[in-house]
Amino acid sequence: MSASCCDNQEFDGSSPGFRRALWVVIAINAVMFAVEMLAGAAARSQALKADALDFAADAATYGLSLYVIGKPAAWRANAALIKAGSLMLIGLSILSLAVWRTFFTVQPEAGLMGSIAVLALIANLASVVILMRWRDGDANVRSVWLCSRNDAIGNVAVLASAGLVAWTATPWPDLAVAVLMAGLFTSSAIQILRQALAERRSEQDHTHHHDEAGDQCPSVEKTEPIVSSD
Repeated sequence: MSASCCDNQEFDGSSPGFRRALWVVIAINAVMFAVEMLAGAAARSQALKADALDFAADAATYGLSLYVIGKPAAWRANAALIKAGSLMLIGLSILSLAVWRTFFTVQPEAGLMGSIAVLALIANLASVVILMRWRDGDANVRSVWLCSRNDAIGNVAVLASAGLVAWTATPWPDLAVAVLMAGLFTSSAIQILRQALAERRSEQDHTHHHDEAGDQCPSVEKTEPIVSSD
């Protein structure tokens, strides 16, 4: 079909099902942020606090994703760039705090740490299942999937850390997981950044070509009216 040249676009999140899924996932992340931050303080666990910040960042960025649905492509790409930047900043802050903790280490309470990590893993797996059908799309949509997927991976690492803390009776596994999670933040940020920049360049090129050559997929061919010579 002639319209295919204009329809070759990635899913931009414009569906009622995706909007409902985002609302549910935002609620899950907001609740888990409060739970893990309190538990992290009680258990003296840097890994739990890092994961709590992850939940807070996800709730905020998912809200931004929801806001830009239906907006122009440039808005969605810019929103993805903001999310990439925020993930990078959080990753750096987690890493800095982990380095500081190496000089002021307090052994975490492994039992509470492990039980909250199980709860967080269940919450993130629920988010992954909810978002599974929308794992492909533009940078705005894909950033939601990458954050949820990496969160589940991070929770498995926290569980492993809790076991190692109990086994070794040292805080070093907890600090190692905090560093690992900082790496996950940074990796996700780089992936989102690359896709968002590519989409923004593509949108700019499309606008430039449209201005030069006009609409590439006209629905009706424009012709000059026929004027009778009589």
